[in-house]
Amino acid sequence: MIDLEVPPDSGGMRLDRFVAGCDEVGSRSGAERLIEAGLVLVDGAVRPKSHRLGAGSVVSLPEPEPPPDAAPPEGIGVPLAYSDPYLVVVDKPAGLLVHPVPGHSGPTLVDALRGVAAGGDEARPGIVHRLDRDTSGLLLVARDGRTHARLQAQLRRRRIGRTYVALVRGRPRSRRGRIEAPIGRDRRDPTRMSLDTDAGRDAFTEFELVEALPGRSLLRVTLETGRTHQIRVHLAAIGTPVVGDPVYGHGPELGLERQFLHAAELRLVHPETGDPLEVLSDLPPDLEAALQAARDA
Repeated sequence: MIDLEVPPDSGGMRLDRFVAGCDEVGSRSGAERLIEAGLVLVDGAVRPKSHRLGAGSVVSLPEPEPPPDAAPPEGIGVPLAYSDPYLVVVDKPAGLLVHPVPGHSGPTLVDALRGVAAGGDEARPGIVHRLDRDTSGLLLVARDGRTHARLQAQLRRRRIGRTYVALVRGRPRSRRGRIEAPIGRDRRDPTRMSLDTDAGRDAFTEFELVEALPGRSLLRVTLETGRTHQIRVHLAAIGTPVVGDPVYGHGPELGLERQFLHAAELRLVHPETGDPLEVLSDLPPDLEAALQAARDA
């Protein structure tokens, strides 16, 4: 067991919230599973998840599962940009859903990663963050529960760098900028995300002009937060919608059947070795062709 003394500033905190904040667990759902299974003790006794902790109490957690001695996965049907026994970085093709959603019965990335990924939500094991179905590029996936918890902790602390390449209509007012605007369900159309919302959550996006094209701009976009459709909503809000975006932009153009958005760079500290890890992904052929068409326009 791992014994953790409750610090003075955590006195009065709910047990599930305290456990979720531990790097060894990393999520509220993971904390609830451990507590409900009777695997978490407070001063040697099982307590409900709503139990209020006293400062100085000792919370005992089970030792995390050892990481698997896993060989690089082969034949899973999706390309991998990086792989080791603890995590993989998938180079997700456009059109592939990350996990099942209501109304979709086709294959998902989660299906392809069965037996390879683990940790976190049982409905989407190993998934650390997500990409829209029609966004291509790099997606980080854990291969065991401890690694998933550590990566989730890095993500919450905004220590995982995620950079995208986006082709947009128009030109931003400055070569570099930062968009700070909460995002939530649109007040009038709940199927869309929007700045016009009753339940906005903080969202921050940075952009940099890479190439000025006739009527369009190639941008390098970095996420600080990861709200649903964040880049698409933020860029549309400043008058530069993503090319090809059927929801927040103008739909198909330049021969594209999806939005010109690619997750091109991923930077993090490896949760096991502590070494910096950087993974890169080139533009896929459909986006390369659209970019050339924009240059020739």
